[in-house]
Amino acid sequence: MRVVVEVMPKPEILDPQGKAVRGALARLGFEGVRDVRQGKRFEIDFDGSVDAELLARVHTMAETLLANPVIEVFSVRADAARGADSADDTAVRAQR
Repeated sequence: MRVVVEVMPKPEILDPQGKAVRGALARLGFEGVRDVRQGKRFEIDFDGSVDAELLARVHTMAETLLANPVIEVFSVRADAARGADSADDTAVRAQR
């Protein structure tokens, strides 16, 4: 089964990469783009099924290595496309 960790800069943190993408989109003629924030996504495959205990372990992984809690927020969820029972039932969100 697959668990997805999505990491984004906190709203109060400047995002120079996002601003560069926004500027490039405007130069390419894509109008109406007000803001872009760039983050990262981790897809982690495990043997067996995704349960609350596994999601808690991945949450610890994200806090410890995958995200910098000082400047980033992250979410952890089962990937429904990989056969999880329900992403809504098994999702764990972490906003710090």
